[in-house]
Parts: sequence; C-alpha cells; structure tokens
Amino acid sequence: MVTENNNLPVRLYQKQFIAMMQTVFGVQSTFTPTFGDLQALDGIQNNAIAFSVKANDVPVAVGNYNTDPNVAFGSGTSNSNRFGPMKEIVYSDIDVPYGFNWSFNEGIDQFTVNTDLDSAVADRLNLQAQAKTRLFNSKLGAYLVASAAADLGAVDDVNKVFEAASERYTDLEVVVPVRAYVTAEVYNAIIDHQLVTSYKGSAVNIDENGIVRFRDIVVTKTPTRYMAGKAIIFSPDNIGRAFTGINVVRTIQSENFAGVALQGAGKAGQWISDDNRQAIFTAGTSATTTTSTVAPSTTTTTSKP
Repeated sequence: MVTENNNLPVRLYQKQFIAMMQTVFGVQSTFTPTFGDLQALDGIQNNAIAFSVKANDVPVAVGNYNTDPNVAFGSGTSNSNRFGPMKEIVYSDIDVPYGFNWSFNEGIDQFTVNTDLDSAVADRLNLQAQAKTRLFNSKLGAYLVASAAADLGAVDDVNKVFEAASERYTDLEVVVPVRAYVTAEVYNAIIDHQLVTSYKGSAVNIDENGIVRFRDIVVTKTPTRYMAGKAIIFSPDNIGRAFTGINVVRTIQSENFAGVALQGAGKAGQWISDDNRQAIFTAGTSATTTTSTVAPSTTTTTSKP
C-alpha cells in the first residue's frame, strides 16, 4: 500500500477483514459451540434483514388408525378416512434481523506511526477483529440469557443445579451434547465437589486440574463479563447462528494529516429458533454464587489425555 492508494481514492479490505474475523472468532469466541462458525458477508445491501429461514409451527401428532366399519367404508364412504384428520403443512418465511452494529475510525500518520503503512493496517485490522469478537461474546451471552426458557435458581449447591438441568434435558429428549457455560467461581466449585468422579458422569483432566464434564454436561469456564450477570448458562451445542454483515472496511487518503484513515462499519446479530430456546436455562448470579455445601473431593478421579 502507498499513500496514493494505488491511484484510487479508496482501498477496500472487506474480504481480508471477513477472513480475519472468521479466523479470530473461531479461536476466541466463547460461545462457538452453541452458535457455530461466524457467518459473514461483505458489502451487505439490506441493512435490516440478515437472512430468512423457513419453518412451520404444526406440531407432530401421533394418531390411531381407525378400523371402525363405518369409517372410510359403509356410512363413512367418501366422507371419512381411517388415518384421521389431515393437517396441511405450510412453511413460513421468518426474517432474521441484524441486532446491533459496529464501526471503527482510526488514523495512521506516516510521519508518526513508526512503521510502514501496510504493517500498521494489518496489525490494526487484526486487533479490530479481536475487539469485535469480544463484543460478539458479550452480545451472544446476553442473547442466551434473554432466550432462556427458565432460570434454575441460586447456585447454593452446584450439584443440585446440574441435577435439575440434567432432568430437564432428559424430559426434553435432547440428543445433542449439552454444555454449561460457567463462571470461574462455579467452575472451581465443581472441581472441588465430592461427586466429581468418573462413575458420576464426570471427567477430570488431572494434569491440568480441569473438569470436562459434570453429570454428563460439558463444562466451559467463561469470563464473567460475557455471562450477562448469570453464574451458569445451559445450552445444547449447535442450536443457533451468529452472523455479521460488513458494509465497508477501507483506507482513505486523509486531508488532515499525511496518511490514511482506517475505517470500518457493519451489522451483526444472532438467532436461535423458538423451539431450541426451550432447551436453554440459566442459574444463579455471578455475585451471589456460593459453595456452602461443597466438600473437597476424597474419591479417586480418572485421567483423560
């Protein structure tokens, strides 16, 4: 890159920034297990709707095959059938809107930056991708909390909370892995709990002093600032999508200093269907979580590589 922007008034970095965003998000996003890879588009034209999905709200009904002699036959000929009432299946288009926007505006003066402009732009785009990922972490955590079907109460006994969550997922017949995003306080309470043994549905990595599962629920230690005030967020894996649309990422020659303005703007959001939201639960608050009933582990644990 040169200060004349290759004889162009603007140099665009949208595709580079998209690739960088997706890479950084995949590595640093706390909630990737729930939302999957970041869906990103450049040069978005629709500033309101990110994408549309097709869904129907007709419940699956299991009926009885009616063998009455006057159903479909006899007096019921031509005006009844043995399969029961027929429900028409019609899919509706559901528009998924963007939920928030982001932007940045930085100046790189070639007299003061103390490196070449190409390196400075690359470094700043990488740092901006990291900053946007942290922003997305906060937004996704808040979205999960707002989408939760129920709160399981205070975390006075971490075992009871996980037990209640396990019962709910059993009743919901959830067949995909279930994850608990927990604060460091809850994470430590689980590690120290007397029930953390392999035969209780837990898995511990002794070398790292870390827990993998508790009551067959995968445990992910999560920074408090991403938990939207909750101590635990329970969610099945891969039930939602996170996305961003990038309007522009560019450098433009500045009229106010000898260098370029590095600018970017876009929109982002997340989506989980109403059905999947029924399998999201929260518990406790990060300020009131206690370990009053937790006892140190005195049983043998198993090591996993």
